[in-house]
Amino acid sequence: MTTHLLARRSQKAAKGLELGDGLCLPDGRVHEACGPARHTFAMWLASKLRGPVLWIVQPHRRTQLNAAGIAPFAHPGRFAFVTPDKVEDVLWCMEEGLRAGCTGMVVADLETLPALTPVRRLHLAAEAGGGRSVGLLLTPGHGGAQGVETRWHMAQAPEKSWRLERLRARTAPPAGWMVQGLPGTPALVPAGAEVAHSA
Repeated sequence: MTTHLLARRSQKAAKGLELGDGLCLPDGRVHEACGPARHTFAMWLASKLRGPVLWIVQPHRRTQLNAAGIAPFAHPGRFAFVTPDKVEDVLWCMEEGLRAGCTGMVVADLETLPALTPVRRLHLAAEAGGGRSVGLLLTPGHGGAQGVETRWHMAQAPEKSWRLERLRARTAPPAGWMVQGLPGTPALVPAGAEVAHSA
C-alpha cells in the first residue's frame, strides 16, 4: 500500500506544463515570473494551455493587456479580466480562481511581492481545485516571492530572441536558455550554467 501511494505521488508530480527542452511547470502549483518580458512569458504559457485564462490586475496599472498583444499567442476570447480596486483583493481573486479549478491558468499581475502566508494559501487553493490550474504571479524587478514552486526571469535579447532564466525551483538548479521563435513554435537553446541574477 505504501508503494502504491508513493507511485501515485510520483505520477502526479510528473504532470505539468511543458515548455520544451525538459522544462516543466508543475500543475496545481503557483509559479513566479519577473523581468521586463514577464508578460510575454505569461502569454507563452497561455499558448501552451487549454481553457480560459483568468487575468487579475488593478485597474490603474499601465501594463493592461490588449487584444492585439494577446492574439499572436492565444485567442483573446479565452481571457477573462478581473480588476479589483484593492491590492489584497488581487490575491483573494486568484485564490478563488484556483480553488474553482475551471481555468487553465490564473495570473495575478502584482506591483509588490506577496507575503509567504498568502502564497501558501494559493497553493492550497490550487490543490483544492483539483490541481488543474497553473497559478502565475507576475512580480516587479527580479521577483523574490517566498514559497513559489518556480521563479522565472525573462528579458528580450538581440535578434528577436529572449533570455529565459530559471532562478528558483524546488527540484531543479538555476539555469538559462535562449528562446527563439516566439510566438509560434519556440526553440530553446541552453545558455550555459551561469545565470545573470541570483535566486
